Amino acid sequence: MKTTRSIFIAFLLLIPFSTVIAQGLTANTAINNVLTAYYGVKNALAGDNSAAAQSKAKELFAAINAVPMDKLSPDQHKIWMAYTDKLQFDSRHISESTAIAHQREHFTSLSKNMYEVIKGLKVNNMVVYEQYCPMEKATWLSETSTIKNPYLGKKMLDCGRTTATLNPASK
Repeated sequence: MKTTRSIFIAFLLLIPFSTVIAQGLTANTAINNVLTAYYGVKNALAGDNSAAAQSKAKELFAAINAVPMDKLSPDQHKIWMAYTDKLQFDSRHISESTAIAHQREHFTSLSKNMYEVIKGLKVNNMVVYEQYCPMEKATWLSETSTIKNPYLGKKMLDCGRTTATLNPASK
């Protein structure tokens, strides 16, 4: 009983702390969290792991919803608003399915929209590589220059090429 009460009190003390963290999230950090979550989906698909893609897509959806729009500049806000619904739609569909072919279909448009967001907002803290699969005629974003194809997975993991590089945003 005493342990339960202690846990409850600790939980109550953490609520204001987590709110402070959420309020302190900068737009740059939030967008980079979205990009990191996107990479999780990409890497799961490259590994042919639909369950992991489903889980990572849930994280991506949460990261998209955590972006503090009031901290975006007016130009950034306009870009973010143009793509938020599309990013949510595709990440939600990936998170609701275990059919890897269906997940990959949504990943195609998710990737196109993520590229436009990252290119437009210019807040990425690391190099972002846009890569292309000629077999699927689709692109994706990667944190490394090494090709790990999320559309073909282990079947043709290294099929593709880098088509664009987005350098880190200047501080």
